[in-house]
Formats: sequence, structure tokens, C-alpha cells
Amino acid sequence: MTDNVMSKAATMEIPINSNGGTGALAEDDSLEQAAKLQWSLDEKVGSSRGTRDLQQVMVSGPNLNETSIVSGGYGGTAEGIIPTGSVKGPAVHYNPDFNKRIPVTGFGPNMNHSTSSSSMTAEEETRGVAVEKYEAVKKWGLNTYKCTKQMISERFGRGSRTVDLELEAQIDVLRDTKRKYENVLRLAKALTNHFYNMVQTQHALGDTFADLSQKSPELRDEFGYNAETQKLLCKNGETLLGAINFFVSSINTLVNKTMEDTLMTIRMYENARLEFDAYRSDLEELSLGPRDAVTMARIEAAQEQFEVHKEKYERLRSDVTIKLKFLEENKVKVMHKQLLLFHNAISAYFAGNQQQLEETLKQFSIKLKPPGADKPSWLEEQ
Repeated sequence: MTDNVMSKAATMEIPINSNGGTGALAEDDSLEQAAKLQWSLDEKVGSSRGTRDLQQVMVSGPNLNETSIVSGGYGGTAEGIIPTGSVKGPAVHYNPDFNKRIPVTGFGPNMNHSTSSSSMTAEEETRGVAVEKYEAVKKWGLNTYKCTKQMISERFGRGSRTVDLELEAQIDVLRDTKRKYENVLRLAKALTNHFYNMVQTQHALGDTFADLSQKSPELRDEFGYNAETQKLLCKNGETLLGAINFFVSSINTLVNKTMEDTLMTIRMYENARLEFDAYRSDLEELSLGPRDAVTMARIEAAQEQFEVHKEKYERLRSDVTIKLKFLEENKVKVMHKQLLLFHNAISAYFAGNQQQLEETLKQFSIKLKPPGADKPSWLEEQ
């Protein structure tokens, strides 16, 4: 209908008067009415198309990132896309005829921002760990260099050394005592092994005498006496072995645990002394140099390190003094008990006094293991 009206309006003849102007004809009204009719129809068509597009948007669920606004007018239509904001989710654009939608792949701006933030955080953490390791290695290398320099200077007699004469003497006595006690421990273990073999031999010899007493009627009494003697010696030997094993265990604890713990503290004290002297020498060398701004800053840093190592040195020296004192008291108490046990047990055994030997073990609360207690049971062997 619109096309018919437009063709009719286009084919109308407009008369021109003799002066070249248009005359006021009756067709002017009809032309004006046709133009108004065309404009109203265009408005209706645009409105209907907008309604249909709105329904399509509601059904298909468009993205709210963009809103399509269609405007119509006389002689054609104009279209445009006006962005209304950024929201999460994939964006969707619509083509001009509103019949197709084109998804745009990719991530939303917030997701990209979070991914980049997490990657930057991980990178910063890795960089921080690397920097910490580098600083630790650098500090260790500098400390090792200064301590090695101080050690070489002391050995060649070029550097000064902090000495506590009383404490050094006590440390030397402890090391000498430890060497002697280690020798006692070694000999006591050897005695235990040899005596154990002797007891086992006596046990086997007693069993052999008892068997021969049954098979030799003419020597039954003689073999019987010797069998009983060997069994008695074997029993007393096992009792003495219990006392010697207790003596060895106590000496081993004293030497390899109590003394070793004190010597470990002494080694820490000696390392602290070496570090203290190294930083002290470094501070003295810097103090003798020029006093410019750079040197003053280095002197302040060296003074701080010197104070730290001085405090560490004094603390460990106090710990060593206390441990040496308690070690000496503990050593006297332990050795007094163990030497008395060893003497009474050996004397009672070789005197043949079985009663005194058993009383010695009771006095020191030593319990003997029954024969075969060290062997696993038949169930454990399975």
C-alpha cells in the first residue's frame, strides 16, 4: 500500500505557470496527505520491528554488555549499538537484521584481571624466596671468609685470640678424661666378651661331664663332681656378667652421652669465639682507616655485628662453665657407684661367695635376664 501511494505521488504532474513558478493546484493537498501517510506507516513499521526485536532479546537472553537501539525515519532506517556497561560473562553482538547473534569468545575483564593478579602474586613470591636464599648464601659466604681469615691469622701468629685461661684448662682436662674413660670402656667391653665366652665354655663343659657320668659307671662320681662345679661356676659367672654389663652400660652413657653433650657445647663455644675474634679484628681494621661517610657506615654495620657475636660468645661461655660444673658432679657420683659395684662383684665371684655376689646385685638393683631371654620366641621367628 505504501509503495502504491509513493508511486502515485511520484508520477503526479506539477503544472508550471508562465512565470516559472508552481501553481496552487488541488493536487498539492493530495501530495501532502500522501507524505503524512508514508511517515505514519514508517513509524508503525519501526514500532512493530522494535517490539519483535525486544521479544527476540527476551527469549534468546542477550548479553547485557550492549543494547541495540533501532530508529526509523522517512526514507530509510538507521541503526546503532550503545554500550551500557561491562559485566562478567561472554559478550554477544547482534547483526543488523536481528535474526542472528554472533558470540564473541574470550574472558571477561574481571577474569583477566584476577588471572594477571594471581600470576603476579606467584611471581613475586618466587622472587622473594630467591632473594632470601641469595641473602642467606651471601651472609654465610661472608661469615665463612672472615672466620677462615681469622683462623689462618691465628695459626701463623699474625692475629690476636681471645683466651679464657681457666675455662681452657677445664676443657683440656675434660678431653683428657674422656679419652681415658673411653679406654676403660673399651677394656671393660673386652672383659665382658672374654668372660662371656668363658661362661659358655663352662656351661658346655658341665653338660659334657654330666653326659659322661651317665655313660661311664666306673667314673660316675668323678664326672658328677666336676659337672656340678662347672654348673655352679657358670651360674656365678652369669651373675657376674650381669654386674659387668651394668658397669659397661653406665660408663657408656657417661662417656658417649653426658660428656659428648658437654663437648658439643664446647665446640659451639669455640666457633662463637672464632666468629667473635673475626668480627672484632674486622672492626679494628675499619677503625684504623679513613673516616669518610662510606667508612663510617661500614664501621656502624661492623659494630652491630660485633655486638651480636659478642653476646653469643658470652652466652655460650656461660653455658660451658655451667655444664662443666654439673658434669664433674655427675661423673663423681656415677663412678663412685659403678666402681663399688665392680669391686664387690669381682671379689665375691673369685672368692666363691655366691651369697655376697647376689647381695651385691640386689644392692645396686640389678635384675638378671633369664637364660634365653635375648633369643626371639618361636612365634617371632615365623
